[in-house]
Amino acid sequence: MKKFPLIHKIIATACGAGYFPWGPGTMGAVFAIAVWLPMFLLMSYCSWMTITALLVVVFTILGVWSSTVAERYWGEDPSRVVIDEVVGMWITLLAVPHDAKWYIILAAFVLFRFFDMVKPLGVRKMENLKSGYGIMADDILAGVYGAIVILLLNYFI
Repeated sequence: MKKFPLIHKIIATACGAGYFPWGPGTMGAVFAIAVWLPMFLLMSYCSWMTITALLVVVFTILGVWSSTVAERYWGEDPSRVVIDEVVGMWITLLAVPHDAKWYIILAAFVLFRFFDMVKPLGVRKMENLKSGYGIMADDILAGVYGAIVILLLNYFI
C-alpha cells in the first residue's frame, strides 16, 4: 500500500489535533475555536462571518475528500479524523452574535459537543452515508443543531 499522503493527514486530523490521545473530537472543536477566535476578536462582524462561512464550505469539501482517503489507511470513521468536528463547530459559531461574551462561545462549544456525542434527531443516521460523506454529515448536522439553539438563546435572552 502507498504511503498516506501528508496533505490528507494534515486536513483529516486538523493539523494534528486528531492525534490527541484523550478526546480527539473535543480537540478538533477546540482547534476550530482557536482558528475562529482571532477573527471574532479582531475583524468586523461581516468579515469574520464571511470567512467562517467560506471555511465551512471549503473544509467540508476537503474534509469529505481527506476523510475518504483516511478511511483507506485507518479504517472506518477513524477517531483521528477530526476535520468533521472542526467544520461542525464552525457551523455552530456562525450563530454567535457579534457582541457575544465568552459564555456564549462556551455554550456554542458545549452544545456542539452535546449534539455530536448524543447524536439525536437524525444525527446518527447521517453516519450511514458512504465514506467521507458519513464522517462529515453527522457533525455538520450537529453543528446546525448547535447553531439553532444558540440562535434561540440569543432571541429569548
